[in-house]
Amino acid sequence: MSESTAPGLDTGPLMGVLEGLPDGVVIFGGDWTICYINPAGAALVDRRAEELTGRNLRVALPEPAGTGLHNFLFQARSVGTRATWRGWYAPGHRWLSVTAVVAQDLLHVYFRDAADQSAGQPDEDGAEAAAVDPVGDAEVDDRDRLRFLAHVSEVMFGTLDSGASAAQLAELVVSRLCDWAVVAVLGEDGRPTGEEARAHRDPARRADLATYLDGRIRGTGDDSPLLAALLTGEPVHLPEIDPTLAEPALGTEEVRAAWRRLDATSCTIVPLRARAETIGAVALMNTGDRPAHTEMEIATAVEVARRASVALDNARLYGRQLQVAETLQRSLLTAPPQPDQLQLAVRYQPAATNMHVGGDWYDAFQQPDSAMLLVIGDVVGHSVDAAAAMGQLRSILRGIAYDRPESPAQVLRRVDGVLTGLRIGTLATAQVARLEQSPKLARKRQRKLRWSSAGHLPPVLIRAAGDVEVLDSPPERLLGADSASPRTNHAVVLQPHDTVVFYTDGIVEHGRSGIDEGIIRLTEVLAELRHLPLEELCDRLLTRIVDGRTDDDVAILAVRCDPEDLPA
Repeated sequence: MSESTAPGLDTGPLMGVLEGLPDGVVIFGGDWTICYINPAGAALVDRRAEELTGRNLRVALPEPAGTGLHNFLFQARSVGTRATWRGWYAPGHRWLSVTAVVAQDLLHVYFRDAADQSAGQPDEDGAEAAAVDPVGDAEVDDRDRLRFLAHVSEVMFGTLDSGASAAQLAELVVSRLCDWAVVAVLGEDGRPTGEEARAHRDPARRADLATYLDGRIRGTGDDSPLLAALLTGEPVHLPEIDPTLAEPALGTEEVRAAWRRLDATSCTIVPLRARAETIGAVALMNTGDRPAHTEMEIATAVEVARRASVALDNARLYGRQLQVAETLQRSLLTAPPQPDQLQLAVRYQPAATNMHVGGDWYDAFQQPDSAMLLVIGDVVGHSVDAAAAMGQLRSILRGIAYDRPESPAQVLRRVDGVLTGLRIGTLATAQVARLEQSPKLARKRQRKLRWSSAGHLPPVLIRAAGDVEVLDSPPERLLGADSASPRTNHAVVLQPHDTVVFYTDGIVEHGRSGIDEGIIRLTEVLAELRHLPLEELCDRLLTRIVDGRTDDDVAILAVRCDPEDLPA
């Protein structure tokens, strides 16, 4: 007895003959467990015998589910007499000639490579060209099943939202395989989250489905078949549903009435597995006179689950990346301080086509001499790499600026020195502004804004009287550029109720407009919104200009002088 022979199957003296045959031989038990497969048979399906022996067909070889070969095997067992099939085996990219016969509850299957036979070619739909005798021609059903599976793949891979993916899976299975369905996806800890996607073939019964699922008492044992599928990774088929199984979960008369109207009579629960991990399960429920699922329907459900699992897992992985990015965003883009006689507001809107953190950033903090330092910048590039570079640059600039009460130009020069000296290959635009108030200016309730720009867009000043000015200055090199050109300071005196808005290029280049055109549009909108409170002004500014999906990050930093006594 070789290692490739399952325990309990006595092949006796025929073992040497079976092991040496050039044709494939596989023997299936009554539950579709692979009791034996010879080396030639394992090679024809691109596996090793020890990987297959003792395992269920659906688990060991999920790829054939829904194909002509898979259908033939089920049909051959149901007929009980000798049957033959010749067709295209897509997972192995080869033609096969197969003969099957039932003996003592075991299905004996013999198959060989049929490349040298006149089998023709698979049709344009990829369906197998099969010749089955005596079970009949199932080609039409095969084509229909393959089209359905192709539709499942197309729909499921069309979104990266795990909730939407689960809802789509529920709708797909009720369209063909059952009357109503529930999709449960496990959380990060491997436990059911309680969040379920559900669908019913009959729109009139969807309210009852929601009443039952939302109102049932959890943990009463009615979900034991679901837990069994999750724990074993194997489908669980209930040809009849025991009424006592659901009774403890029906806590109110309303829930009991909804359950009665749902009229569940049988079900199949199929685990969702991806990358060797069970990530959830889908319960396919039949009602009324609809018969329990056949072996073929279960096989189709297993293949649907296999395809959907990959899409769901991709959505989960994408969601994890977004969560990491959002956490990084919250840690780097902190809330600004709110000192006396000043109000600061910030906004950050990520690009819809990239991760939730990009290269744009803002910063605001008080220096030891009580001056307020304002920073806005944009690292070249997008995605998490740009976010990491932004975090590093932001930390360098913050530490240098807090160390000494220097001018903005001096701060930028020192940052240049660090980037060059440490060979940090980061390029970024940045604007550093320092809001100062000497005793003389304080008596007049005025402030001086000094700023220096490293290739960044000019800030916009909104005067309390209503005038809007662009604080333009000659362009200077980016941070990190290897150049000895000087950096210069610029200054303007701010009056009570004046507002200064700093921003990144995402807001002026929105809609693929040019920078000059975008700045003009920005100043026009700010002129219309100048009378609004600062927080509302920022919100309305984003709504008016960006309003939805953007191709680039948008960051805004706004400061208003003496906001509390601003006239209505």
